[in-house]
Amino acid sequence: VEEVPHDATLLYSAHGVSPEIRKASKERNIRTIDATCPLVTKVHKEGRRYAERDYDIVLIGHLGHPEVEGTLGQIPGVVHVISEPHEVAALNVRNPDRVAFVTQTTLSVNDTKDVIAALKDRFPTIVGPDTRDICYATQNRQTAVIELCKQVDVLLVVGAHNSSNSNRLREIGQNFGIAAYLIEDAGMLDLDWVKDAETVGVTAGASAPETLVQETIAKLRSVRTVSVEALEGVQENVHFKLPAGLADVPRPKAAADAWAVENA
Repeated sequence: VEEVPHDATLLYSAHGVSPEIRKASKERNIRTIDATCPLVTKVHKEGRRYAERDYDIVLIGHLGHPEVEGTLGQIPGVVHVISEPHEVAALNVRNPDRVAFVTQTTLSVNDTKDVIAALKDRFPTIVGPDTRDICYATQNRQTAVIELCKQVDVLLVVGAHNSSNSNRLREIGQNFGIAAYLIEDAGMLDLDWVKDAETVGVTAGASAPETLVQETIAKLRSVRTVSVEALEGVQENVHFKLPAGLADVPRPKAAADAWAVENA
């Protein structure tokens, strides 16, 4: 916050920020736009509610991820961060009968189910949210990529290397036994990866702009004649109110969850 120019606007990302960031912004009188995802805000509220009831809170997520760091700052009290089922056995809680869990929203139902099962096995009275706290875009992309991987020789995932959902998409491709690469933009695409491929799958993490996907497809077009097919994904009918300050900004056309690029 100290590095933000006085005449600039500070945008809080969808991952959310800690109260300290908000306080520092207010003290410097910086104009802010809060783009925190409502699903993330819901997790913050649930965590605070559990903390008020003096529960030990288990946050299922990746330590160091921006959303997890923001959530840790939003929840007072005792919070344990774990990401794997085997970590449950090492949890040191104050009262085994007063344990609650919340999850990083950008982990899918499949990503968290084994950890939740281990928690319920060790703490039978544990309380937690339902699956509606999971980011629908994360789950839908994984569902689409599973179908995509049945049709392609190589999978390209456009997303940041510290993005949990982008890494999971790459892992899905690897689990199907195909070459899968995570790239941040078209400049990172090594054309040798796809030189022998008949069909290349392209998808993107939940936060990746559509322009990066189209630039990746354009780079593939630059070296061969291709046809592009957008695969049908899950119809998304969830709409959130735009943050204050963005209400008049035109909304982009919804993008597909995955594309298949074939030699023409």
